[in-house]
Amino acid sequence: MPLSGILVADFSRVLAAPLMSMQLADLGADVIKVERPGSGDDTRAWGPPWAVDGTSTYYVGLNRGKRSVVLDLNDSADLVLAGRLAGRADILVENFRPGLMDELGLGYDTLSAFNPGLIYCSISGFGSRGPSAGLPGYDLLIQAMSGLMSITGQSADTPTKVGAAVIDMAAGLYATVGVLAALHERSETGRGRHVEVSLFDAALNALLNQGSAYLNAGVVPTGQGNRHPSIAPYEMFHASDREFILAAANNKLWLATCGVIGRDDLATDPRFVTNSKRRVNVMALIEELNGVFAAHSADYWIEHLRAAGVPAGPINAIDEAFEWALENGLDPAMTYEETGVKIVQPPIRLDGTAVCSPMPPPGLDEHGEQIREWLAQDDP
Repeated sequence: MPLSGILVADFSRVLAAPLMSMQLADLGADVIKVERPGSGDDTRAWGPPWAVDGTSTYYVGLNRGKRSVVLDLNDSADLVLAGRLAGRADILVENFRPGLMDELGLGYDTLSAFNPGLIYCSISGFGSRGPSAGLPGYDLLIQAMSGLMSITGQSADTPTKVGAAVIDMAAGLYATVGVLAALHERSETGRGRHVEVSLFDAALNALLNQGSAYLNAGVVPTGQGNRHPSIAPYEMFHASDREFILAAANNKLWLATCGVIGRDDLATDPRFVTNSKRRVNVMALIEELNGVFAAHSADYWIEHLRAAGVPAGPINAIDEAFEWALENGLDPAMTYEETGVKIVQPPIRLDGTAVCSPMPPPGLDEHGEQIREWLAQDDP
Protein backbone atom coordinates (compact mmCIF):
# COMPACT_ATOMS: atom_id res chain seq x y z
CA MET A 1 0.00 0.00 0.00
CA PRO A 2 1.23 3.55 -0.69
CA LEU A 3 1.61 4.46 3.01
CA SER A 4 3.00 1.14 4.26
CA GLY A 5 5.63 1.82 6.92
CA ILE A 6 4.14 5.17 7.93
CA LEU A 7 3.22 5.41 11.63
CA VAL A 8 0.38 7.72 12.65
CA ALA A 9 -0.14 8.81 16.25
CA ASP A 10 -3.85 9.62 16.34
CA PHE A 11 -4.84 11.73 19.35
CA SER A 12 -8.15 12.75 17.79
CA ARG A 13 -11.80 12.00 18.41
CA VAL A 14 -15.28 12.56 17.00
CA LEU A 15 -15.30 13.14 13.21
CA ALA A 16 -13.05 15.37 11.09
CA ALA A 17 -9.67 14.20 12.38
CA PRO A 18 -10.64 10.51 12.82
CA LEU A 19 -11.93 10.58 9.24
CA MET A 20 -8.58 11.93 8.12
CA SER A 21 -6.56 9.30 10.01
CA MET A 22 -8.88 6.54 8.74
CA GLN A 23 -8.06 7.57 5.17
CA LEU A 24 -4.37 7.20 6.00
CA ALA A 25 -5.11 3.73 7.41
CA ASP A 26 -6.94 2.80 4.20
CA LEU A 27 -3.81 3.78 2.30
CA GLY A 28 -1.68 1.46 4.42
CA ALA A 29 -0.48 3.55 7.36
CA ASP A 30 -0.24 2.03 10.84
CA VAL A 31 -2.62 4.25 12.85
CA ILE A 32 -2.48 4.05 16.64
CA LYS A 33 -5.60 5.62 18.12
CA VAL A 34 -4.98 7.08 21.58
CA GLU A 35 -8.17 7.08 23.66
CA ARG A 36 -9.07 8.33 27.10
CA PRO A 37 -9.72 5.85 29.93
CA GLY A 38 -13.23 4.59 30.51
CA SER A 39 -15.15 5.92 27.54
CA GLY A 40 -12.66 6.38 24.72
CA ASP A 41 -13.70 8.34 21.64
CA ASP A 42 -16.92 10.33 22.19
CA THR A 43 -18.55 8.64 19.21
CA ARG A 44 -18.40 5.22 20.87
CA ALA A 45 -21.45 6.36 22.87
CA TRP A 46 -23.24 8.19 20.05
CA GLY A 47 -26.13 5.81 19.56
CA PRO A 48 -28.61 4.51 18.75
CA PRO A 49 -28.26 3.11 16.18
CA TRP A 50 -25.79 0.38 17.11
CA ALA A 51 -23.82 -2.02 14.92
CA VAL A 52 -24.14 -5.80 15.31
CA ASP A 53 -21.23 -5.90 17.77
CA GLY A 54 -22.88 -3.31 20.04
CA THR A 55 -20.64 -0.45 18.89
CA SER A 56 -22.24 2.78 17.74
CA THR A 57 -22.63 2.96 13.98
CA TYR A 58 -21.17 6.46 14.17
CA TYR A 59 -17.87 5.16 15.58
CA VAL A 60 -17.80 2.25 13.14
CA GLY A 61 -17.95 4.60 10.15
CA LEU A 62 -14.85 6.56 11.17
CA ASN A 63 -12.31 4.24 12.75
CA ARG A 64 -11.53 1.17 10.65
CA GLY A 65 -7.93 0.17 10.20
CA LYS A 66 -6.69 1.55 13.53
CA ARG A 67 -5.17 0.07 16.66
CA SER A 68 -6.54 1.36 19.97
CA VAL A 69 -4.58 2.12 23.13
CA VAL A 70 -5.86 3.85 26.27
CA LEU A 71 -3.53 6.50 27.66
CA ASP A 72 -4.44 8.97 30.38
CA LEU A 73 -2.75 12.22 29.38
CA ASN A 74 -3.25 13.52 32.92
CA ASP A 75 -1.12 10.67 34.25
CA SER A 76 2.63 11.31 34.18
CA ALA A 77 3.58 7.74 33.26
CA ASP A 78 1.06 7.58 30.43
CA LEU A 79 2.14 11.02 29.23
CA VAL A 80 5.68 9.71 28.88
CA LEU A 81 4.36 6.88 26.70
CA ALA A 82 2.38 9.37 24.61
CA GLY A 83 5.56 11.38 24.09
CA ARG A 84 7.40 8.26 22.99
CA LEU A 85 4.64 7.48 20.51
CA ALA A 86 4.89 11.01 19.11
CA GLY A 87 8.66 10.69 18.94
CA ARG A 88 8.42 7.56 16.81
CA ALA A 89 5.56 8.73 14.60
CA ASP A 90 5.75 10.03 11.05
CA ILE A 91 2.41 11.81 11.42
CA LEU A 92 0.56 13.07 14.50
CA VAL A 93 -3.12 14.03 14.35
CA GLU A 94 -4.92 15.99 17.07
CA ASN A 95 -8.08 18.04 17.44
CA PHE A 96 -7.98 19.25 21.04
CA ARG A 97 -8.65 22.89 21.82
CA PRO A 98 -5.72 25.01 20.60
CA GLY A 99 -2.94 25.14 23.17
CA LEU A 100 -3.79 21.98 25.10
CA MET A 101 -1.17 19.80 23.41
CA ASP A 102 1.43 22.49 24.14
CA GLU A 103 0.41 22.45 27.80
CA LEU A 104 0.93 18.69 27.85
CA GLY A 105 4.38 18.97 26.28
CA LEU A 106 3.09 17.43 23.06
CA GLY A 107 2.95 20.57 20.91
CA TYR A 108 4.55 20.81 17.48
CA ASP A 109 7.52 22.97 18.53
CA THR A 110 8.42 20.60 21.37
CA LEU A 111 8.04 17.39 19.39
CA SER A 112 9.70 18.59 16.19
CA ALA A 113 12.82 19.50 18.16
CA PHE A 114 13.60 15.80 18.66
CA ASN A 115 11.52 14.40 15.78
CA PRO A 116 12.25 16.90 12.98
CA GLY A 117 10.53 14.76 10.34
CA LEU A 118 7.21 14.76 12.20
CA ILE A 119 4.19 15.94 10.23
CA TYR A 120 1.86 17.39 12.82
CA CYS A 121 -1.79 17.90 11.88
CA SER A 122 -4.10 20.06 13.99
CA ILE A 123 -7.81 20.31 13.23
CA SER A 124 -9.79 22.87 15.22
CA GLY A 125 -13.10 24.66 15.14
CA PHE A 126 -11.85 28.18 14.42
CA GLY A 127 -8.08 28.00 14.06
CA SER A 128 -5.30 28.73 16.54
CA ARG A 129 -5.17 32.53 16.32
CA GLY A 130 -7.51 35.35 17.21
CA PRO A 131 -10.26 35.70 19.83
CA SER A 132 -12.27 32.76 18.46
CA ALA A 133 -9.41 30.26 18.74
CA GLY A 134 -10.66 28.68 21.94
CA LEU A 135 -14.28 28.24 20.85
CA PRO A 136 -15.48 24.66 20.46
CA GLY A 137 -16.53 23.64 16.98
CA TYR A 138 -19.16 21.10 15.98
CA ASP A 139 -20.48 20.53 12.47
CA LEU A 140 -23.98 21.88 13.19
CA LEU A 141 -22.55 25.04 14.77
CA ILE A 142 -20.17 25.62 11.88
CA GLN A 143 -22.88 25.02 9.28
CA ALA A 144 -24.89 27.75 10.98
CA MET A 145 -22.08 30.25 11.48
CA SER A 146 -20.49 29.80 8.04
CA GLY A 147 -23.66 30.62 6.10
CA LEU A 148 -24.12 27.10 4.77
CA MET A 149 -27.48 26.68 6.50
CA SER A 150 -28.69 29.96 5.03
CA ILE A 151 -28.32 28.64 1.47
CA THR A 152 -29.60 25.11 2.15
CA GLY A 153 -33.23 25.71 3.17
CA GLN A 154 -36.26 26.30 0.98
CA SER A 155 -36.04 30.06 1.49
CA ALA A 156 -34.33 32.75 3.52
CA ASP A 157 -36.80 31.98 6.30
CA THR A 158 -35.97 28.26 6.55
CA PRO A 159 -32.23 27.78 7.17
CA THR A 160 -31.53 24.04 7.17
CA LYS A 161 -28.50 21.94 7.96
CA VAL A 162 -27.22 19.41 5.46
CA GLY A 163 -28.25 15.89 6.45
CA ALA A 164 -24.67 14.65 6.83
CA ALA A 165 -21.69 16.25 8.61
CA VAL A 166 -20.30 17.77 5.42
CA ILE A 167 -18.12 20.37 7.16
CA ASP A 168 -16.34 17.75 9.25
CA MET A 169 -15.90 15.72 6.08
CA ALA A 170 -14.52 18.69 4.14
CA ALA A 171 -12.09 19.53 6.95
CA GLY A 172 -10.92 15.92 7.11
CA LEU A 173 -10.35 15.85 3.36
CA TYR A 174 -8.47 19.16 3.35
CA ALA A 175 -6.31 17.90 6.22
CA THR A 176 -5.54 14.70 4.33
CA VAL A 177 -4.40 16.71 1.31
CA GLY A 178 -2.16 18.88 3.50
CA VAL A 179 -0.59 15.91 5.27
CA LEU A 180 0.09 14.00 2.06
CA ALA A 181 1.66 17.11 0.52
CA ALA A 182 3.89 17.49 3.60
CA LEU A 183 4.79 13.81 3.45
CA HIS A 184 5.88 14.21 -0.18
CA GLU A 185 7.94 17.28 0.69
CA ARG A 186 9.59 15.44 3.59
CA SER A 187 10.95 12.84 1.17
CA GLU A 188 13.02 15.68 -0.33
CA THR A 189 13.86 17.77 2.73
CA GLY A 190 13.67 15.38 5.67
CA ARG A 191 11.65 17.99 7.54
CA GLY A 192 8.04 17.80 8.66
CA ARG A 193 5.38 20.49 8.73
CA HIS A 194 2.63 21.71 11.01
CA VAL A 195 -0.57 21.29 8.99
CA GLU A 196 -3.55 23.24 10.32
CA VAL A 197 -7.17 23.11 9.16
CA SER A 198 -10.15 24.71 10.88
CA LEU A 199 -13.75 23.66 10.44
CA PHE A 200 -14.75 27.27 9.80
CA ASP A 201 -12.16 27.75 7.06
CA ALA A 202 -13.24 24.45 5.52
CA ALA A 203 -16.87 25.58 5.64
CA LEU A 204 -16.16 28.86 3.86
CA ASN A 205 -14.29 26.94 1.17
CA ALA A 206 -17.20 24.49 0.91
CA LEU A 207 -19.47 27.37 -0.13
CA LEU A 208 -17.70 27.15 -3.51
CA ASN A 209 -19.65 29.13 -6.16
CA GLN A 210 -21.86 30.69 -3.48
CA GLY A 211 -18.88 32.15 -1.68
CA SER A 212 -17.45 33.44 -4.95
CA ALA A 213 -20.81 35.05 -5.78
CA TYR A 214 -20.57 37.10 -2.60
CA LEU A 215 -16.90 38.03 -2.92
CA ASN A 216 -16.99 38.96 -6.61
CA ALA A 217 -20.54 40.15 -7.22
CA GLY A 218 -21.78 41.22 -3.80
CA VAL A 219 -24.56 38.64 -3.96
CA VAL A 220 -25.74 37.27 -0.63
CA PRO A 221 -27.37 33.95 -1.62
CA THR A 222 -30.34 32.53 0.23
CA GLY A 223 -31.99 29.15 0.34
CA GLN A 224 -33.62 28.14 -2.94
CA GLY A 225 -34.53 24.58 -2.12
CA ASN A 226 -33.45 22.23 -4.91
CA ARG A 227 -32.95 25.01 -7.44
CA HIS A 228 -29.50 26.03 -8.66
CA PRO A 229 -28.62 29.73 -8.36
CA SER A 230 -26.94 29.89 -11.77
CA ILE A 231 -28.17 26.98 -13.94
CA ALA A 232 -31.60 26.11 -15.35
CA PRO A 233 -33.16 23.63 -15.67
CA TYR A 234 -31.23 22.02 -12.84
CA GLU A 235 -33.58 20.88 -10.09
CA MET A 236 -36.45 18.60 -9.07
CA PHE A 237 -39.44 18.09 -11.36
CA HIS A 238 -42.82 16.43 -10.92
CA ALA A 239 -43.73 13.42 -13.05
CA SER A 240 -47.11 11.70 -12.93
CA ASP A 241 -46.12 9.48 -9.99
CA ARG A 242 -43.22 11.13 -8.15
CA GLU A 243 -40.40 13.64 -8.36
CA PHE A 244 -37.13 13.19 -10.22
CA ILE A 245 -33.99 15.22 -10.94
CA LEU A 246 -33.06 16.82 -14.25
CA ALA A 247 -29.67 18.50 -14.64
CA ALA A 248 -29.44 20.16 -18.05
CA ALA A 249 -26.31 22.13 -17.24
CA ASN A 250 -25.53 23.53 -20.70
CA ASN A 251 -27.26 24.50 -23.93
CA LYS A 252 -26.53 21.18 -25.64
CA LEU A 253 -28.29 19.33 -22.83
CA TRP A 254 -31.15 21.83 -22.91
CA LEU A 255 -31.70 21.27 -26.62
CA ALA A 256 -31.61 17.50 -26.06
CA THR A 257 -34.19 17.88 -23.28
CA CYS A 258 -36.51 19.82 -25.59
CA GLY A 259 -36.21 17.04 -28.15
CA VAL A 260 -37.02 14.31 -25.63
CA ILE A 261 -40.16 16.06 -24.37
CA GLY A 262 -41.33 17.01 -27.86
CA ARG A 263 -41.17 20.75 -27.21
CA ASP A 264 -38.68 22.13 -29.73
CA ASP A 265 -40.55 25.41 -29.45
CA LEU A 266 -39.04 25.90 -26.00
CA ALA A 267 -35.55 25.79 -27.50
CA THR A 268 -36.31 28.87 -29.60
CA ASP A 269 -38.49 30.66 -27.06
CA PRO A 270 -36.79 34.04 -26.40
CA ARG A 271 -37.21 33.46 -22.65
CA PHE A 272 -35.19 30.24 -22.74
CA VAL A 273 -32.62 30.45 -25.55
CA THR A 274 -29.63 30.86 -23.21
CA ASN A 275 -28.90 29.62 -19.74
CA SER A 276 -28.91 33.17 -18.37
CA LYS A 277 -32.37 33.82 -19.80
CA ARG A 278 -33.63 30.46 -18.54
CA ARG A 279 -32.38 31.33 -15.07
CA VAL A 280 -34.02 34.79 -15.14
CA ASN A 281 -37.29 33.24 -16.31
CA VAL A 282 -36.95 30.09 -14.21
CA MET A 283 -40.49 30.12 -12.81
CA ALA A 284 -42.02 30.19 -16.30
CA LEU A 285 -39.59 27.48 -17.39
CA ILE A 286 -40.49 25.20 -14.49
CA GLU A 287 -44.21 25.66 -15.16
CA GLU A 288 -43.73 24.65 -18.81
CA LEU A 289 -41.64 21.59 -17.97
CA ASN A 290 -43.81 20.32 -15.12
CA GLY A 291 -46.81 20.57 -17.43
CA VAL A 292 -45.06 18.17 -19.83
CA PHE A 293 -43.58 15.84 -17.20
CA ALA A 294 -46.99 15.25 -15.62
CA ALA A 295 -47.95 13.12 -18.64
CA HIS A 296 -45.66 10.19 -17.78
CA SER A 297 -43.93 8.47 -14.86
CA ALA A 298 -40.55 9.46 -13.48
CA ASP A 299 -39.04 6.19 -14.74
CA TYR A 300 -40.30 6.97 -18.24
CA TRP A 301 -38.67 10.40 -18.29
CA ILE A 302 -35.44 9.20 -16.70
CA GLU A 303 -35.11 6.42 -19.28
CA HIS A 304 -35.74 8.70 -22.27
CA LEU A 305 -33.63 11.59 -20.98
CA ARG A 306 -30.70 9.29 -20.26
CA ALA A 307 -31.00 7.76 -23.71
CA ALA A 308 -30.50 11.26 -25.12
CA GLY A 309 -27.48 11.86 -22.88
CA VAL A 310 -29.28 14.18 -20.47
CA PRO A 311 -28.40 13.70 -16.77
CA ALA A 312 -31.53 12.58 -14.94
CA GLY A 313 -32.25 10.31 -11.99
CA PRO A 314 -34.56 9.35 -9.16
CA ILE A 315 -34.58 10.87 -5.67
CA ASN A 316 -33.55 7.84 -3.65
CA ALA A 317 -33.83 7.09 0.03
CA ILE A 318 -30.58 5.74 1.48
CA ASP A 319 -31.71 2.11 1.21
CA GLU A 320 -32.63 2.70 -2.43
CA ALA A 321 -29.25 4.29 -3.08
CA PHE A 322 -27.38 1.24 -1.77
CA GLU A 323 -29.67 -1.10 -3.71
CA TRP A 324 -29.12 0.90 -6.90
CA ALA A 325 -25.36 0.73 -6.38
CA LEU A 326 -25.52 -3.05 -5.97
CA GLU A 327 -27.63 -3.46 -9.08
CA ASN A 328 -25.11 -1.43 -11.04
CA GLY A 329 -22.00 -3.27 -9.84
CA LEU A 330 -20.59 -0.48 -7.69
CA ASP A 331 -19.79 -2.57 -4.56
CA PRO A 332 -21.12 0.05 -2.13
CA ALA A 333 -20.32 -1.80 1.12
CA MET A 334 -18.13 -4.47 2.66
CA THR A 335 -18.38 -6.65 5.77
CA TYR A 336 -15.68 -7.49 8.31
CA GLU A 337 -16.33 -11.18 8.77
CA GLU A 338 -14.78 -11.39 12.25
CA THR A 339 -17.20 -8.84 13.70
CA GLY A 340 -20.07 -8.70 11.20
CA VAL A 341 -19.63 -4.92 11.03
CA LYS A 342 -20.37 -3.33 7.65
CA ILE A 343 -18.82 -0.18 6.24
CA VAL A 344 -19.35 1.96 3.18
CA GLN A 345 -16.74 1.07 0.58
CA PRO A 346 -14.18 3.91 0.31
CA PRO A 347 -14.34 5.76 -3.02
CA ILE A 348 -10.62 5.60 -3.88
CA ARG A 349 -9.46 2.87 -6.26
CA LEU A 350 -5.83 2.18 -7.11
CA ASP A 351 -5.30 0.16 -10.29
CA GLY A 352 -8.94 -0.84 -10.16
CA THR A 353 -8.89 -2.10 -6.57
CA ALA A 354 -10.78 -0.34 -3.79
CA VAL A 355 -8.52 1.09 -1.11
CA CYS A 356 -9.77 -0.07 2.29
CA SER A 357 -8.05 -1.26 5.43
CA PRO A 358 -8.59 -4.98 6.18
CA MET A 359 -8.73 -4.19 9.92
CA PRO A 360 -12.17 -3.54 11.48
CA PRO A 361 -12.75 -0.63 13.88
CA PRO A 362 -10.96 -1.51 17.13
CA GLY A 363 -12.51 -2.10 20.51
CA LEU A 364 -11.46 0.28 23.27
CA ASP A 365 -7.84 -0.52 24.22
CA GLU A 366 -7.99 -3.63 22.04
CA HIS A 367 -4.27 -3.34 21.25
CA GLY A 368 -3.29 -1.53 24.44
CA GLU A 369 -1.09 -4.16 26.06
CA GLN A 370 0.93 -4.71 22.91
CA ILE A 371 1.35 -0.98 22.23
CA ARG A 372 2.24 -0.03 25.81
CA GLU A 373 4.84 -2.80 25.92
CA TRP A 374 6.35 -1.50 22.67
CA LEU A 375 6.38 2.10 23.92
CA ALA A 376 8.05 1.06 27.16
CA GLN A 377 11.03 -0.29 25.24
CA ASP A 378 13.94 2.14 25.07
CA ASP A 379 15.09 0.71 21.74
CA PRO A 380 12.09 -0.37 19.66
